[in-house]
Amino acid sequence: MGVTIFTMTHKKFPAPQDPVYMPLQVGRACAEDCGYAGDNTGDNISDKNCYYGELTGVYWVWKNVRTTDYVGVCHYRRYFCTEEGRIFNEKDYLSVLKDYDIITSKRLKLNFSYYDGYAGDYNISDLDATGEVIRWMYPGYYDTFERLVHGNGTYFGNMMVTDKALYDEYAQWLFSIFDEVEKKIDPSGYDDYHKRVFGFISEFLLYVWVKAKGLKVYECKVGMTTEKYETRQMKEKLAAYFAGGDIAGAKSYFLSVLEKRPDVLMEASDITGELKLSMQVIAVCGLERDAYGTSVLDRIRDFDALMRYFTRLNEAVCNRNMGQVTEDDIRFLKEQKVSDVAIEASSCLFKTPSDR
Repeated sequence: MGVTIFTMTHKKFPAPQDPVYMPLQVGRACAEDCGYAGDNTGDNISDKNCYYGELTGVYWVWKNVRTTDYVGVCHYRRYFCTEEGRIFNEKDYLSVLKDYDIITSKRLKLNFSYYDGYAGDYNISDLDATGEVIRWMYPGYYDTFERLVHGNGTYFGNMMVTDKALYDEYAQWLFSIFDEVEKKIDPSGYDDYHKRVFGFISEFLLYVWVKAKGLKVYECKVGMTTEKYETRQMKEKLAAYFAGGDIAGAKSYFLSVLEKRPDVLMEASDITGELKLSMQVIAVCGLERDAYGTSVLDRIRDFDALMRYFTRLNEAVCNRNMGQVTEDDIRFLKEQKVSDVAIEASSCLFKTPSDR
């Protein structure tokens, strides 16, 4: 029983030596040949890569691969891995898939509904059009779509591994929807980032499809390769500033990096969300010191502890904003002596994007 994991890429990269991983250049029809297999052969939509991102590779695998029992999709710098960080091999995949229907990324828990988050970052009419198409093409999926789009969960990266038959079923469902959505929206005027509308929406649709079908899902840790070591370096430098209680230094450093790398806070770079949390640490502690002369950084300086503190704070504030505050939330806020400034700042930083 063979497994082939297609590593989607648009550039040369140090590929894993494990033969289970096969590099696939996406968007080859519109780019220089990187020396890998490309998504521009056979039945393909390679020329739509600017709108579909890695989905042009997903489509190519659906239409052209017939020689493997299990197929999967990962990225040139993102891989399924063990909790210890070791990239999965064929034995790992086969072991999991004996008991599960599909392997996906771990579900992201947002601080707002998926719908509101999409409205804050993208053109919400594109998501609305997708919902309309699902309602008339696949009415049995629409209730799940509506429930989840107003919930706070999603998968990310279009990463998955499953048997080829189930993969093909998913691809047929997904691309039949997008064939119709293409007739209703026009992203040609978007910037290069926002043009990838189908790639963005499909991350959520995988979540919808899995839930609607009631599949047994193994939500797997996703690890980053050393190509994004600069992100880890940034966290290490911020940790040093936090350890020294130097908010001004952390802020200056953060802004200097943002100037050079405006994408640093995007999900692809900040997969754990710790850079966004670090930004919150800087903002909240600065406001607390202005208001009280002290801040949470005067009693918590360890980076991991700060991440846990602000993650829990955001959960409590999110629950409060949604009218679902718990006894544990109240206990946390009291025991940690969370300031009104911290609560208000958290509420502003993580409020529903469409309300900003």
